[in-house]
Amino acid sequence: MRIPAIAFSAITAVLLLSALTACASSDTQPADIGATARAEMTGPQGEAMGAVTLTQGMGGVLLSADLAGLPPGPHGFHIHETGKCAPDFSAAGDHFAPEGLAHGYMNTEGSHAGDLPNIYANADGSARADFFNVAITVQTGETNSVLDADGSAIIVHEKADTYGADAGAGGRVACGVITPS
Repeated sequence: MRIPAIAFSAITAVLLLSALTACASSDTQPADIGATARAEMTGPQGEAMGAVTLTQGMGGVLLSADLAGLPPGPHGFHIHETGKCAPDFSAAGDHFAPEGLAHGYMNTEGSHAGDLPNIYANADGSARADFFNVAITVQTGETNSVLDADGSAIIVHEKADTYGADAGAGGRVACGVITPS
């Protein structure tokens, strides 16, 4: 039996499209979409200051911050390279930058994967924010995973980030180690 050329072309196109769709889906959709991690935030004296939840989405991570006890006003908000807060918040190291890029959204050289928008605390010290970060993952084994061998931490700074090459955000007022949940 001979298949007409038009039917053969249509069948070939359908098979090719199915194969490409399968490849694209496996390359772009993380196996653990919806996986979560969490950072319980504490202040310099160990006081509870809320939490940040990280949820793996399609092509990035949703960070949801629910914080308390902050000085009112703007604060730099970053993911730092080491999952340690003790003995002081400097143990968290520098900003998370697995690709080696520079700091700041407005930097022409690109920005750290750990750079996040500023958060703003209300007069009562509470802050609530959601950010989607396409430069990180909570999937282990990936170069941009915040759950790498030495972990990562979330830091809230005393002042707003400038979004330039020099963060200018000042001291660290809250810290939380990111752990799988």
